[in-house]
Amino acid sequence: MIGGRLLLARRAFLKLGGAALLAPLLPRGVFAALETGRPLYGISTFGELKYPADFTQFDYASPDAPQGGTFNFAPPNWLFNQSPDTFNTLNTFVPRGDAPPRMELCHDTLMTGSLDEPDSFYGLLAETVTIAPDWNSFTFRLRPEARFHDGSPVTPEDAAFTFAVLKEKGHPAFALPLADMTEAVAEGPRDFRVSFNGKQSPQTIFAIATYPVLSKAWFAERPFDGSSMQAPLGNGQYKVGRLSAGSFIEYDKVPDYWGRDLAANRGLNHFDRIRIEFYSERQAAFEAFKKGEILVRQEFTSRVWATEYNFPAIAEGKVVKREFPGEKRASMQAWALNQRRARFRDPRVREAIANCFDFEWTSRALFFGAYERAQSTFEKSEFKAEGMPSAEELALLEPLRADIPEAAFGEAVMQPVSDGSGRDRRMLQRASALMAEAGWTKPPTPSWWERILGFFGIIDLPDPNLLVDAEGRRFLLESLVNDNALARIVGPFVENMRAVGIDASIRLVDPSQYQARQVDFDYDMISMAQSFTGTPTRDQLENTFHSRAAKIGSSRNYPGTESPAVDALIEAAGKAGTREELAVAIRALDRVLRARRDWIPNWFSANHKLAFWDMFGYREPKPDYGFPVESLWWLDEEKAKAIGKA
Repeated sequence: MIGGRLLLARRAFLKLGGAALLAPLLPRGVFAALETGRPLYGISTFGELKYPADFTQFDYASPDAPQGGTFNFAPPNWLFNQSPDTFNTLNTFVPRGDAPPRMELCHDTLMTGSLDEPDSFYGLLAETVTIAPDWNSFTFRLRPEARFHDGSPVTPEDAAFTFAVLKEKGHPAFALPLADMTEAVAEGPRDFRVSFNGKQSPQTIFAIATYPVLSKAWFAERPFDGSSMQAPLGNGQYKVGRLSAGSFIEYDKVPDYWGRDLAANRGLNHFDRIRIEFYSERQAAFEAFKKGEILVRQEFTSRVWATEYNFPAIAEGKVVKREFPGEKRASMQAWALNQRRARFRDPRVREAIANCFDFEWTSRALFFGAYERAQSTFEKSEFKAEGMPSAEELALLEPLRADIPEAAFGEAVMQPVSDGSGRDRRMLQRASALMAEAGWTKPPTPSWWERILGFFGIIDLPDPNLLVDAEGRRFLLESLVNDNALARIVGPFVENMRAVGIDASIRLVDPSQYQARQVDFDYDMISMAQSFTGTPTRDQLENTFHSRAAKIGSSRNYPGTESPAVDALIEAAGKAGTREELAVAIRALDRVLRARRDWIPNWFSANHKLAFWDMFGYREPKPDYGFPVESLWWLDEEKAKAIGKA
């Protein structure tokens, strides 16, 4: 805790006006690891940095590992506007278009995180950062040796341009943290300063420290927000090599990469080439892996993991199938019901729909027991709300009581547990009752005269099994999916919705259409999986839950949540001065989100289910806060020869 006096002040400000009045509470004496007024080689939110200024490598790095080879893998995660299924642009910094995963390898950032700490960052493009005493400006000193791939220097003018254009035209992941930026200016040959208006979170420094620096000169001749198959000029360890739009892309290691010997890079990124191939169907990608065309694959389909990893290469010991521990980070996987459409705005409707999902049957019949039931938007972490709210959580919730459901003040809301039959009568009856309370009922029985007119096709008779509102409009719900495996899981969920009178259906679309509809919030129900960093910042929370993000295309606020109370709790998290304070604020936020039924949590896996051709070396144990195998692993030529892959 940060002391009773400041905690009481926070309570008072919440009572007086919520999030808007939290802004003056900028940190004074908190963030002990972040001194102001002097250059810092690294920054950490709540504790001391693990690595000293003269560190030579991260502990999980492997500087003696061999270099070379091609790493062809199926990326298990992606960022910004990226898609694992196809690509039609190489600009990953804008809201629209489908960029290929790992474009970020081509662009160094100001600072880079370590994978064995929850919230520490060390200089990369920037040698140091200096935080102003009032915390409203940050001055980065660029390394003099930093170069773009064409040999031109990375300058403060490039950095100032980058921040300005990302604020105006960038993907929401970049633009939202810059909402309160007032200017980004070059100050001398190596320094540039980013200034804010005082309304920003103290954690904003941790967001902007991981921004890239783009070439001002390169974009002077090209539109920033255009969809282009020409890769923006980069400055990272890799650059775009051969590609075929929507088919494959290769990233080639830059032989004269400027930052090769930096401590933050030493012993990482061993492959000469990283190749990603794109498949519109999951089964086609799996077949490519079985043939050895893809070398590493993380499996997300439990049925396939349980029943289909029995091909010859497994039996011959050429392919390894094993589980690696998950990261110590909050994650969520859930369905979002689009509240931008009026019929989903009543929380009773959202609770009713949640009662139609039978996880227990799904786990047994479709998942082979491989997944656990998700309850929280911050699953697998200390930020998940449990039991009754603590006194500290209540201190944040009570001033917001008028704007949040009463359920947030009791036991943390849990998803219903079924009898495992797939058609639990109790849960479906509860769903029907909730829909009726929300004004959705079966249509009245038509009169004999209406039946005659209907028989001759003169009028349309309503389906007696489907719910309608007071105007006779059916309750429509289309579940948008882009994968047959997910459609198979959603199918029984849809059937249960139809059993209670919801006119539910599944729409399977191609990856490009799915991405476009997701960006435009053009759906009734959509699924989402997300991992937060080890220490979730206000900017991450804002992009997923804040009212401001509800109207920004490409944000991750898929349900369209607009709640002053949610916004206030995000602000409280942003002002946290200790990790425990942050945990309290996010637990309170979790309680409210679960009580509001903004998301329907579905399932999660505690581990990575990984299969790979046995031709790689790697250090164990893996780091706790990340698992980028493309950066951590290396080619073992002896192993490759043994399985005929040399």
